[in-house]
Amino acid sequence: MTLHAASREALAAAELRLLELADATTSTDDLAKLGEELFSVLDLLVAQRSLRGALADASSEAGGREQLVRGLFAGKVGDATLQVLVAVVTARWSSPRELVDGVESLARTALLVRAERAGQLDSTEDELFRLGRIVAGSNELELLLADPAGDTAGKVALVDSLIQGKVSPVTKTLVDQLVRNPRGMRVADGLSELADLAAKRRQRSVAHVKSAVELTAEQIDRLTATLTTIYSRPIALHVEVDPSLGGGLSIKIGDEIIDGSIAGRLAALRRNLAS
Repeated sequence: MTLHAASREALAAAELRLLELADATTSTDDLAKLGEELFSVLDLLVAQRSLRGALADASSEAGGREQLVRGLFAGKVGDATLQVLVAVVTARWSSPRELVDGVESLARTALLVRAERAGQLDSTEDELFRLGRIVAGSNELELLLADPAGDTAGKVALVDSLIQGKVSPVTKTLVDQLVRNPRGMRVADGLSELADLAAKRRQRSVAHVKSAVELTAEQIDRLTATLTTIYSRPIALHVEVDPSLGGGLSIKIGDEIIDGSIAGRLAALRRNLAS
């Protein structure tokens, strides 16, 4: 998600309000309710162009936008959700699209905080990453989920049949929302993004590692320790097996790529020979 400066400030202010409300409760159920209600509001905003336009209209008075939100949602969502929505609409957003992006981000944050409180953030990150690899590894599943003419309820039911009883409640809610409303994103990419958000919540950077063969637990531990030392911060490894590399590893951390694969070396050699 890429936001303009004004929207980044708006999201930061709304997220601060959300985290203040999260700190004021000891109930993980309250946090789950907050995230789920924000997702319901997200669905409404996606469906109603005029509404998201009105709520993101920087030329209107903030008080008017707040009144609109209270009129629409008071008594229909919890007080915490309403307070977050007020923080959203009284801020200035660069566009209606970015306001919607912000609401989606806030819903995800609420659920990841819930997972953190329940001691499930590690497992949630791992579940999201593994499911992303499953979807990315199946062209048939990827195409089915991406089909705009496909039945949304059927897509959710299909994915639920794969994860039922195998993932945390937070993972299930995040995945169901992504499948129901991917907003133009491939589901596999969305799952990868969610796994990265979970890692970020744990204050770790993510190293996307591709290996020609499956790495052993000892190799993963050693690579994690090496990268943590190099970057002077905790690193989480998301490892994908890609036989096309021929051998070695390809590592991507943010915009930086460390390509030690045989395929990468051959590509570099061909570039050198052509220059």
